[in-house]
Amino acid sequence: MSSQESINGVPVTEEQIAAWASEAEAGYDAAALKQRGRGRPGRGAQPSQVVAIRLTPEEIARVDARAAQAQQSRSEYIRKLLASAA
Repeated sequence: MSSQESINGVPVTEEQIAAWASEAEAGYDAAALKQRGRGRPGRGAQPSQVVAIRLTPEEIARVDARAAQAQQSRSEYIRKLLASAA
């Protein structure tokens, strides 16, 4: 195994791989696997829609820079801009 294998920056060891293999060989409870969360939290009473827009690389860089200054994600920043324009 390569020493570069990692998950979220944490190296994966041979022991961890062996533990995962043992867990898989023992089998999983299908009912427990199906009990998942609802996904992303809602933003209101209605489901949100994804809206695609085309931006130039320069526009994306400006939005990303300003979102980073505001310590927000790109989407959060754009939503706040839209809310303030309304």
